[in-house]
Amino acid sequence: MDWSSQQPGSAGNVVYSRLKHQILTLELPPGTVLSEKEMSMVFQMSRTPVRESFVRLAQEGLVLVLPQRGTKVSLIDSELVEEGRFMREQLERAVIRLACEHFPEEMLIALDTNLAMQQESMEKRDDQRMFDLDEAFHRTLFEGCRKLGTWAVIQQMNSHLNRSRMLWLSTDQHWNPLYEQHKEMVEAIRRRDPNHAERVMKMHLNLSISNMEVLKEKYPNYIK
Repeated sequence: MDWSSQQPGSAGNVVYSRLKHQILTLELPPGTVLSEKEMSMVFQMSRTPVRESFVRLAQEGLVLVLPQRGTKVSLIDSELVEEGRFMREQLERAVIRLACEHFPEEMLIALDTNLAMQQESMEKRDDQRMFDLDEAFHRTLFEGCRKLGTWAVIQQMNSHLNRSRMLWLSTDQHWNPLYEQHKEMVEAIRRRDPNHAERVMKMHLNLSISNMEVLKEKYPNYIK
């Protein structure tokens, strides 16, 4: 497929966006060797946009560019996973308290719709869809509180945390606790109960690191 004709933006942005998506969804697992030549053939582009994309991904800590040794997808860094979780916890606990003070009805409807789609994903055991819906659920909280700029900042530090979450969703498909906590949050927002909402959010975000030791044992070549 000629990606330059399929997606908007410069050639470099197309390659960067596609490679980042493949890394975050583990389509390109940690440790995968990336070749400029092969990627330029895949995207049907010159090596220049591929090289530029590698540099951008390296700046985000998603790939390692090794002089004379090539480029590879970085391992999931457990310290950065914890740091990402820490930042999310502080900001999301604050945001859900705001949501309990005032949250637009249309955003509550969006959360209800999201929950219904989560149920469908659990029935189909679609881990990628469940991950996307989880992200959309939390983004909607920020959107309803008019804090999408804060959400954008979170995304800049979330790459290692998101890869560990994706890895866990694909490993353990018992997703009901995740869904139930999301449901509890929505109910707390409707009741305007900030203390309960914050407690649930804290427990919810700690789920993302409670499984790190299991993942390290199961995927020793993916995590450092």
